[in-house]
Amino acid sequence: MPALVNYSGDDELRSGGCLFSIGSYVDAYCPPRKRARISAQFGFGESEFEWENQPSLDVLPDECLFEIFRRLPESARLKFVRAKAMIWSCKDKEGAASVSDDVEMIPSNEENDGFLTRCLEGKKATDMRLAAIAVGASGHGGLGKLSIRGSNYIRGVTNFGLSAIARGCPSLRSLSLWNVPSVGDEGLLEIAKECQLLEKLELCQCPSITNKGLIAIAQSCPNLTTLILESCSKIGNEGLQAIGKFCSNLQSISIKDCPLVRDQGISSMLSSTSSVLTRVKLQALKITDFSLAVIGHYGKAVTNLVLGGLQHVSEKGFWVMGNAQGLQKLVSLTIASCGGITDVSLEAIGKGCSNLKQMCLRRCFFVSDNGLVAFAKAAGSLENLQLEECNRVSQSGVAGVLSNCATKLKSLTLVKCMGIKEMAMEIPMPVPCSSLRSLSIRNCSGLGNASLVMLGKLCPQLQNVDLSGLCGITDLGILPLLDSCVAGLVKVNLSGCLNLTDEVVLALARLHGETLELLCLDGCRKITDASLVAIADNCMFLSDLDVSKCAITDSGVAILSHAEKLNLQVLSFSGCSEVSDKSMPSLKKLGKTLVGLNIQNCNSISSSTVARLVESLWRCDILS
Repeated sequence: MPALVNYSGDDELRSGGCLFSIGSYVDAYCPPRKRARISAQFGFGESEFEWENQPSLDVLPDECLFEIFRRLPESARLKFVRAKAMIWSCKDKEGAASVSDDVEMIPSNEENDGFLTRCLEGKKATDMRLAAIAVGASGHGGLGKLSIRGSNYIRGVTNFGLSAIARGCPSLRSLSLWNVPSVGDEGLLEIAKECQLLEKLELCQCPSITNKGLIAIAQSCPNLTTLILESCSKIGNEGLQAIGKFCSNLQSISIKDCPLVRDQGISSMLSSTSSVLTRVKLQALKITDFSLAVIGHYGKAVTNLVLGGLQHVSEKGFWVMGNAQGLQKLVSLTIASCGGITDVSLEAIGKGCSNLKQMCLRRCFFVSDNGLVAFAKAAGSLENLQLEECNRVSQSGVAGVLSNCATKLKSLTLVKCMGIKEMAMEIPMPVPCSSLRSLSIRNCSGLGNASLVMLGKLCPQLQNVDLSGLCGITDLGILPLLDSCVAGLVKVNLSGCLNLTDEVVLALARLHGETLELLCLDGCRKITDASLVAIADNCMFLSDLDVSKCAITDSGVAILSHAEKLNLQVLSFSGCSEVSDKSMPSLKKLGKTLVGLNIQNCNSISSSTVARLVESLWRCDILS
């Protein structure tokens, strides 16, 4: 296929165009054109053309380069790509636009021996760029990590590009392929053949890769420690069995939405790698109770376990997993959208995982107060508990957890738990939880002032409080909680608490001003400049303040700017319509310490003022 290139010279082309050859392989047609400038430090064959300014190869789109490259013999391909890489290298030295404009090329943070990290995304992901990377990286110590996300819709990444990487980058340690439908077993076979130091393989939405490719990796890459498979419709049990058989160093496995993966593959892999496998993540798979029994028995080294969307696992599976007593080293467990997790199975997990410190339950609709309290009694090492959309849990269950984990639990998070509502009868006050440092209750719309007062009494040592989205609470609930926290609050998030007034901020500044570092009042529309006065006078360590969509005016901004003790680093006035161009001097003064300023949707601040702020506060990231 002819490739169009520009001709450079002192004389104009006069008629019909000029036909000449690149080496002896590729014909190039030049139509008549005026003084098109191209540069390189060499000529073609015996031609006397001198090139200037810009390399001719860069003038061609990737599609043309690919066609040229594809038609060359193997030896000529290597010379071709080396030439292009050399041109890019020369341009780097001259300070011109380099290959890094198109392809991210940064030293890898994961490697200690000079390997590079490359990432291709979207339209930049082409075979030509991969071929250039394969040659160019060799001069920088070798490619250690390659990530391809998406593909050029005209000329996307194929087996050809991956083969170029395999042959040119034998030191590759990490390969990540996302949404590359044209890459199949052939490309992965080349990686397996040439890149035997591979330690991490991630395949996501790769419908053309089958068990054959994964088996080749397993047989040739014994150093593989991490395998991630997601939405790979043709990978199943055979591939996982090979991984278990040959990859004795496998430490982390994550499999999601692979319909051919069943109990046979999971159980074979887990039993074969039981001594080293520490991280397991299984989501949206058609596995049954049998796989969970295998995890409970063979997961002797597992420290982190995530189970999500396992619709074919019943209460029995989770119960056996807990009672098998094999998960003694388990530290972190996340269970999401699994109907088999009930009060009975949850208690069994608490008893069987004696070192469990972090527990997260998401959308577990059959867990109630009874199961939660029984779990808390059994899990003697629990430090962090997160409940999301567990709607059968009420204040009674939360109080029971706090009472039974009074000396261990450090963090409690409740998100969208609709069962937490104001109760007609008061709950007997349990033993306070002196260990709890962080309390996050987000978007639990039923929680009111009485529950908040109770939590304040139960958790006197709180340092971090997040009550975002609790639109039903008022000053009457917050003020007693602030008064109960004797340790000194450090981070407070009250965003979306629409009914709070300046009285809350005044109390917060007075009681906790000497420890407060972060305060978010986003959407608290009744907060005014009076709150900024209290903050300016009392909060000397505050570094992050968000008063977006509050009733703040230019006067409040000026008050902050004149505070002698304040040393803000991040400040947000987003949506404050009363902050105008008059605040320009105050914002410039505050900007001496700021690294981030958000003035989005401040309609009274003109674009010219924003431009001057950007010019003045060159150290600060400004959102406008």
